[in-house]
Amino acid sequence: QVQLVESGGGLVQAGGSLRLSCAASGSTFSFWFMGWNRQAPGKQRELVAIMNSGGSTNYADSVKGRFTISRDNAKNTVYLQMNSLKAEDTAVYYCRARVSATTPEYWGNGTLVTVSS
Repeated sequence: QVQLVESGGGLVQAGGSLRLSCAASGSTFSFWFMGWNRQAPGKQRELVAIMNSGGSTNYADSVKGRFTISRDNAKNTVYLQMNSLKAEDTAVYYCRARVSATTPEYWGNGTLVTVSS
């Protein structure tokens, strides 16, 4: 059973930084892609950033230049470095991972990031 466990969320002032981590366990295969989505109160879940096993990345326009995704494939861990945080970044951040296009996508339970203005 694959499990994704996020950590690193919390309360930070606008302009500050946080680093989220997501450790995946239970898979005998490496993950094709790993990434992050977020869901703000009253809004739909949206993509933040993803990275495939080859290192290619995709970011939401709203976080480009401020957030950086990285992976440690040996540890099946994905990180999200968030700088210059804004109040509108306040959301529950969910880790996601997928072994291949034909296998289920896995999600973590989320970690809350609150940015005070």
